[in-house]
Amino acid sequence: MLDLNDLRAAVRAEGGFSRRLFFAYSATLATLPLWGRRVEGRVKKQAKFANNPFTLGVASGDPDHHSVVLWTRLAPQPLEDAGGMKPEFVEVRWEIADDPAMKNILHRGTTIATPQLGHSVHVVAEGLKPDRWYFYRFHCGDATSPVGQTRTLPEPTTLPHQLRFAFASCQHYEQGLYTAYEHMAKDDLDLMIHLGDYIYEYPASTKGVRRHAGPAKTKLLSLEDYRNRYAQYRSDQHLQTMHARCPWLVTWDDHEFDNNYANDISEKNDNPKTAVDPIEFLQQRASAYQAYYEHMPLRPGSLPRGPHLKLYRTASFGRLASFQVLDTRQYRTDQPNGDRPSDINDAALNPKATLLGAEQANWLKSALLKSTAIWNVLAQQVMMGMVDFAPGEAKLYSMDQWPGYAYERMRLMKWIADRKIPNPVVLTGDIHSHWVNELRVDDRKPEEPIVAAEFVGTSISSGGNGVKNPRGLETLLAENPCVKYHNRQRGYVRCTVTPKQWESDYVVVPEVLKPGGPAVVDAKFIVEAGTAGIKKG
Repeated sequence: MLDLNDLRAAVRAEGGFSRRLFFAYSATLATLPLWGRRVEGRVKKQAKFANNPFTLGVASGDPDHHSVVLWTRLAPQPLEDAGGMKPEFVEVRWEIADDPAMKNILHRGTTIATPQLGHSVHVVAEGLKPDRWYFYRFHCGDATSPVGQTRTLPEPTTLPHQLRFAFASCQHYEQGLYTAYEHMAKDDLDLMIHLGDYIYEYPASTKGVRRHAGPAKTKLLSLEDYRNRYAQYRSDQHLQTMHARCPWLVTWDDHEFDNNYANDISEKNDNPKTAVDPIEFLQQRASAYQAYYEHMPLRPGSLPRGPHLKLYRTASFGRLASFQVLDTRQYRTDQPNGDRPSDINDAALNPKATLLGAEQANWLKSALLKSTAIWNVLAQQVMMGMVDFAPGEAKLYSMDQWPGYAYERMRLMKWIADRKIPNPVVLTGDIHSHWVNELRVDDRKPEEPIVAAEFVGTSISSGGNGVKNPRGLETLLAENPCVKYHNRQRGYVRCTVTPKQWESDYVVVPEVLKPGGPAVVDAKFIVEAGTAGIKKG
């Protein structure tokens, strides 16, 4: 393995940061988070706190039919380095019950919160019954956390009569309040799916409804920078309440690390004058990935190894719905055409360009072939619909989204169609607006058969209030037959799934710049099992 000085010398000798050096340096960084799993030395069993150590609340996630991850992080001073914790090992007790008063304790245990992992806790509560609701809490010293509610998934071979879940993304702390979560918490959901941009890495601004803590002039860079930003976002009471309501499935997009990055390539590299040091970029990515793990209810198998964290995975709600959770950031090639909107030209049709990477793409196909679910869901980040954003004869498609990787996108749609994957549905975030898209192998050819439905959710808060009727809406819809609905306000999407149909409610929160904004269902859309088309509810 290379140390930092050896690596810089090797970069100079090779005239750049080759893939060989990328993997060599990644191996060096990979050992760092592993120290968080080692407990050598004295463990503080009865810690004393001047302030509540559970300021960031509790959460659960990644459930299966017999277990679920329970999460918290000790942070008595959440915006101070290390959350105000001393660099010592601390014992945390956990318990899970079948009643909200926590009188009938079914399982209990202890775990160790380590300074190497920011005193975060990831308990895998096992031995649970399928398709059941549970309640959980943590104790540390004489402090007790709030009670959270979670559930297991149904047995893989059973066919549940219904699933209710919501999905959301893009929650810029400065640009709006989390009013959407306030309403979502009342929806009686089985699951919540977060599709990325949980935090934003930008420095503090004076123009928002509230202000980022942390660096005032630069983006987040260090592990403590990222930890403190997560802590600030996690301090929001509406977000905490929603985390405590039901288990979450999470994946990231770009802002958990750096805007519009592609694998190990910074968006600044399009301009040689602003190109970043590749070694420093990998170090930053390792810090960002570790902070993400520390603050998400992920299983220990997702513990990052330096600048690598495996997020793609499957969660199945019995035979009703199988969710393939994807990662379209970590493995992608650089965006074509300088990451500027353009036509789908040769660069966008390059067979070597990829959003998924070969390993993830092969895993996805294998998972879809093995699925016995009625509904096969891709929970992912960027819009798959090939939407032309330019009015008239000009053609402008987003190169950061799937149209920038049109060859891979069309090949995947053709594969799904040829294999007759039952009832494919794509869930998407990222774009700060609501969309409903009918996906074809090539969306520019509306005469082709529909392959899948895509439901795109707007942001929780990013972009402020937005607008209900954006300028040029009629033209956009007329020029893109694949688009069935579009709205640019804030909100989320609530889905009710049965063996016979899928219903998506497009919830709009028109006011996020001040408290008390209402939530209204602006539109409903239905897909009937066995029918690829989307109809309005």
